[in-house]
Amino acid sequence: MEGSKYLFLVIAAVLGFIIAFLLGYVIIPWLHKLKFGQTILDIGPSWHKKKQGTPTMGGILFIIGVIFSLAVVIGTNLILKRNIVADGHMADADNVKVKFYAGILMSLGFAAIGFADDYIKVAKKRNLGLTIVQKSIMQIVVMVAYLIALFLSKSTYMFIPFVGNIDIGLWFIPIGLVAMYCTVNAVNFTDGVDGLCASVTATFAVAGIVIAIIRNYFGVSILCASLLGSLAGYLIWNWNPAKVMMGDTGSMFLGGLVVAVAYCVDAPWLILLCGIVYVCEFLSDVIQISYFKITHGKRIFKMAPIHHHFEKCGWGEKKIVYVFSLVNIIGSVIGILLTYFGRPV
Repeated sequence: MEGSKYLFLVIAAVLGFIIAFLLGYVIIPWLHKLKFGQTILDIGPSWHKKKQGTPTMGGILFIIGVIFSLAVVIGTNLILKRNIVADGHMADADNVKVKFYAGILMSLGFAAIGFADDYIKVAKKRNLGLTIVQKSIMQIVVMVAYLIALFLSKSTYMFIPFVGNIDIGLWFIPIGLVAMYCTVNAVNFTDGVDGLCASVTATFAVAGIVIAIIRNYFGVSILCASLLGSLAGYLIWNWNPAKVMMGDTGSMFLGGLVVAVAYCVDAPWLILLCGIVYVCEFLSDVIQISYFKITHGKRIFKMAPIHHHFEKCGWGEKKIVYVFSLVNIIGSVIGILLTYFGRPV
């Protein structure tokens, strides 16, 4: 098993890539036929108007890619009587499985919320789908269900570099709600430039593969490999100029998976480093809105979230994707180093 299991990383990534890429030939024309096109806000950059009508809900490509590749790899291992999901933690196999499968279900729950939001937008031909209150309530329901599942499985501890696992008890739920809500919506904010959210999340997936192996959660590395391959297949269609957009269906699924991966390796703090671009996107929006209200109309950024600020400064979309991805790689390297050198001896 030890020598051959790494082959499954490659299989998961390749399968995810093939499925997501090939689905583009089927789903994108289908979305065109249904006239599921993106509506662009008037308050956004004027040059984004040319994207009006570009098919949305393209996140379906990588969602199916991830689920299909995972099903094949995990199913194959079950046939071979191998428990690849809990590999490395067989003594705690039940808890590992709860974190793994509950994380996937949570991500699909967020995707369902995103789908409802996208459907309302395209059906009513407007940029506003679900209201903030409606979306938040639905998100909280999904988050509470996930956190309760982890709480009942006694997975209320967190790995702290150079310290070890710290059980935070009942604080696990309120802290988790804040972290998850911010993360899911931060990933959603990042989806504003062709290829940006998918590229940044791909760098997170690479970091997830490495960190999961360091933390001895091989099943999580399989999940990250599936995500990486599926995003690569999707990016062929989403690269500027995009032929399809992921929509909230895709971005909220990705937000859920980012959370799931971090919690599966017992280190939600990794989101601050391996998802540093998400953090910057979220904070730039919060800072902009807060400063605008406090000063009665003044702004710090030319536009928020921050990728729009750089667009207003004259950066092209591809440059933003390259630079933001590089920043996220740097944050991911720091996260990997902290995990490696801070692990128990």
